[in-house]
Amino acid sequence: MAYNHGREDRKWRIWKEAEEKILREHGVDENIIEQIRMDDRADFNSNRRFYRWTNDVGEYLEEMADRERIDEVRTVADLLDEIENENLYQSLLKVDKRTLQIVLLKMQGYSTKEIASVVHLTTGAIYARLDHLRKKLKEFKK
Repeated sequence: MAYNHGREDRKWRIWKEAEEKILREHGVDENIIEQIRMDDRADFNSNRRFYRWTNDVGEYLEEMADRERIDEVRTVADLLDEIENENLYQSLLKVDKRTLQIVLLKMQGYSTKEIASVVHLTTGAIYARLDHLRKKLKEFKK
């Protein structure tokens, strides 16, 4: 969540007024209360600069992450394009597109149940296709 200067300033003022009330009740001199207020305000402003800086850095990092996501594998064609091993590539070309779509969705973090509803298969069929592909790729390793 972004740093909200107005909200933090209101919280600081409420806290400061309560603190100054207690100090006055205990007979602290007004000059000392004013000095404490100025020191606390300087500290608050320093923290505000820090939180704004970290917010800017956070936004920059999120922007960089968004740029990285552009290069993500989003389609079966992208998935196949990312394969550098020629033999693996040729093996995956022989796999039906629906199974490759299941693999892609799995890579993107979807659950088996979610994948089943997307590709219109049962969860058992999803497991079976992934198992079959696993066995096929084990043969490839040999």
